[in-house]
Amino acid sequence: MKNRRIILKQRATGLPGSEHFELVEDDAPEPEDGQVLVRNHFVSVDPAMKGWISEAKNYASVETGSTMRAFGVGEVIESRLPGLQPGDFVCGMTGWQDYGLADDSQPFFRKVDPADGPISTALGIFGISGLTAWFGLLDIGQPKSGETLVVSTAAGAVGSAVGQIGKIKGCRTVGIAGGPAKTALCKSEYGYDEAIDYKSESDLAGALKAACPDGIDIYYDNVGGATLDIVMTMLNVGARIVICGTAATESWLPPPQGPRLERAILVARAKVQGLIIFDYADRFPQALDDLRIWVNSGQLVWREDVVEGLENAPEALASLYQGVNMGRLIIRTGP
Repeated sequence: MKNRRIILKQRATGLPGSEHFELVEDDAPEPEDGQVLVRNHFVSVDPAMKGWISEAKNYASVETGSTMRAFGVGEVIESRLPGLQPGDFVCGMTGWQDYGLADDSQPFFRKVDPADGPISTALGIFGISGLTAWFGLLDIGQPKSGETLVVSTAAGAVGSAVGQIGKIKGCRTVGIAGGPAKTALCKSEYGYDEAIDYKSESDLAGALKAACPDGIDIYYDNVGGATLDIVMTMLNVGARIVICGTAATESWLPPPQGPRLERAILVARAKVQGLIIFDYADRFPQALDDLRIWVNSGQLVWREDVVEGLENAPEALASLYQGVNMGRLIIRTGP
């Protein structure tokens, strides 16, 4: 079987673009003992990919010349892993390619039950997006009823789930998103109490203070940068800040300069903690149980943006940082 795959041609110092990747074709890989060969139906496009291909130090990286790292979900074509048969569906770190290898050492590897919903949800609400929202908010944010929760990229795949879980836990939720369509979506579909359009707001600090008259107890941060600087001036005593992403910073070489935040952390006695979802792999089943209950009950809704064709993955990744997508961005690799 011939296998199309997208390889990393050169590492990036700023935002990823199509010039960093190349589409090649060779033979599909052969599974070894303990592995399955998967025909990808969908592969992911993730904000974290900027860090994976950056020249700056990161928790994970992709080597030049190798297949682009990505989550995938698809059909088992050949199995050398007990318990899985051809025709089963699985998700794992299968990469930007038609055929990938997966095994149970991968943090997101699991058998997918189509009865849960479209198999694409294994990359979204029942995958990295939902899990990141669950662990970041509940383990690090530790929400309490009546607290004020602020979420950046609030209409995104992670942010939208964070806001809804916050409402389930009794929080007052304030979302920050880009553009009137996304802020409207925050309130109409995701149940945010307030939504702020950072792209059109000339005074983001003033708008955030008006939306949070009692201060901020939890900030779920997907962007960093100037928005984080503003939030840090509004923290209540005992506030928790979840650092999930740094999308507002184009490059970390050299490290950008900004306000000193230690005084705000000290005065508020705040907790600031980074989130890498792979650290929670042994507890994924616990989170998935909650996510299934909330989705089935209608308390948690989700959206997807599907781009057709593996060859369009690099352009889709570039568009992600422009804020074009209106849901979990995934690539359908073929019919």
